[in-house]
Amino acid sequence: MKKIKIAFVGCGKVANHYKSLMIKNPISNIQVIAACDKNISVAKEFSKEFCENFYDDLEKMIEENKIDLAIVCSPSGMHYLQTKKIIEKGINAIVEKPLTLTVKQSEVLNNLAKEKKVLLNVAFQNRLNPAVKALKKAFSENRFGKIVTSTVRLRWCREQEYYNDEWHGKWLNDGGVINQQAIHHIDAFNWIVGPVDKVCSLSANRLNRLEAEDTFTAVLKLKNGGLGTIEATTAARPEDFEASISVVGEKGMVEVGGIALNEIKKWKFVNPIQSDKNAIKNYSIEVPNGFGLSHLILLKDLTNILVNSEKKDVVSAEDSIKTTQLIHALYKSDETKSWINLDDNPVSSRLGKDN
Repeated sequence: MKKIKIAFVGCGKVANHYKSLMIKNPISNIQVIAACDKNISVAKEFSKEFCENFYDDLEKMIEENKIDLAIVCSPSGMHYLQTKKIIEKGINAIVEKPLTLTVKQSEVLNNLAKEKKVLLNVAFQNRLNPAVKALKKAFSENRFGKIVTSTVRLRWCREQEYYNDEWHGKWLNDGGVINQQAIHHIDAFNWIVGPVDKVCSLSANRLNRLEAEDTFTAVLKLKNGGLGTIEATTAARPEDFEASISVVGEKGMVEVGGIALNEIKKWKFVNPIQSDKNAIKNYSIEVPNGFGLSHLILLKDLTNILVNSEKKDVVSAEDSIKTTQLIHALYKSDETKSWINLDDNPVSSRLGKDN
């Protein structure tokens, strides 16, 4: 059996989530052959169950190993340069969200991946959850009719300690709540009910001290005529409260929630079909934490594609660019205190920096 040789870049929380899932649910057609982290002791500890190849130098790891797929789990501000080096060597990649902090950098990587004929996927893994897929299917089948309103709501708890490291909440490395936590929900929202026409936003730091924001609200006008809202904060206390996306239309309403968009909270339609009866039970799953289970689905799907020498993406870079465009529009509106049209290709003056 052909095995896809995998290397991890960045061995922190997300990489260890992959590791935990892979140990509990082994994938027969993959082999982890190397790991790299700026802290070599972290890379060594991570690689113990997999291999003896650990590095603090990405270029050296690439040169010394024949890698089929790199999984980039480093801080957001490092994604662009690391992923560029990976793609230039003809290596396929899964990159943790966001692909990069700017639209321009993401477009450069997307074009480079096409030039090098490699696959470039982004870990917006919640798209692969049964509940999110069911909502997407219902919307695609026009079961809602005319869209009235759609909502993203995230009320999570991040104490000040979370922001006291070198990258969380920093404009050049991360951004605030909408680009770090709520981006998964904003991505699912945009994928399902988008595209968005224009936005009007406000941000604040209510409890935490950080460069970016811990609280964000926005009103959106969708291209389909519906209205939308985003409410996101990491200043909920004393614990994570809720995170959800909902769609309300003339013919139905659905809310997807849970700690990782893993549960159907509401599923009602004016003209019900047979599968609606058990929708909440059939499309809801239990997950161990806020990362959910779908990193494993993304990895399985992509490795099967590579084993079969196919050229198709699971969650494409092109799709992720649409989400980054929306994030920049939201920030631009907050910066200018005005409505921002997505068709104007707005760029935030704060988030990221094109190299």
